[in-house]
Amino acid sequence: MKTISENKCFGGVQGVYSHTSKATNCEMTFAVFMPDDAISGPVPVLWFLSGLTCTHENAMFKAGAQSWASEHGIALIFPDTSPRGEDVANDEAYDLGQGAGFYLDATEAPWAAHFQMGTYISKELPALIAENFAIDMGRQAITGHSMGGHGALTLAMANPGQYRSVSAFSPIANPTQSDWGKKQLTAYLGNADQPQLDASLQMAAVGFDGPVLIDQGSEDQFLDLLRPEALAHAMAARRQDGQFRMQKGYDHSYFFVASFIEDHIAFHAEALYQD
Repeated sequence: MKTISENKCFGGVQGVYSHTSKATNCEMTFAVFMPDDAISGPVPVLWFLSGLTCTHENAMFKAGAQSWASEHGIALIFPDTSPRGEDVANDEAYDLGQGAGFYLDATEAPWAAHFQMGTYISKELPALIAENFAIDMGRQAITGHSMGGHGALTLAMANPGQYRSVSAFSPIANPTQSDWGKKQLTAYLGNADQPQLDASLQMAAVGFDGPVLIDQGSEDQFLDLLRPEALAHAMAARRQDGQFRMQKGYDHSYFFVASFIEDHIAFHAEALYQD
């Protein structure tokens, strides 16, 4: 692991790091915020998965999460959204290829050689974090925005017991029935019939073994692509422990995320510190 930068931030340290990933077969960059509570012992952690076109930097700079994480004594991890590099497959469209990993393990050429983001986020990067940071990996939670909301929900439900809580901002909620999903699932996996990668279908089938919080802006310009109503219906039908909140007047931007990040961190803190 290489240190790219470290800056004092709300009493803690905001760092950016890189390493050679075996899962994605390339150099990966990620960011970690460590609160000052970590000086006296391991702290719980909240993962933040970002959306299409983003890197580790978007949420790190725009979400305003560090102040609230510091207040609750929680570490934050901001991974990248995909493998990157000259030898990594890409596409001219913004919603496929580099910057659009969809947090899944690709099986189709040319994507399979590098696009193993499901394994990277749920297994390889946590192992690296455990070796290098004072983080209690028995107390993990996960959140994300848009494509990252999709990733947070599907990874949380696919890995029972790994995360104590899950939340999402404007998640791609029903990708098997949306143009933001059909295209990518077909490209990466050969077909779009992937219920295990659809948060709404997964919620209906297995649910999540902990609390869930979903925030969606009513003026989101991508509502038809996100299909939040499918997830809301699945949560209600399953009687999932959780909340689905439609926030009047908010759009898809990081202004929306920053407006409600305090709520989400407090929500995760309650689960992370529960005995």
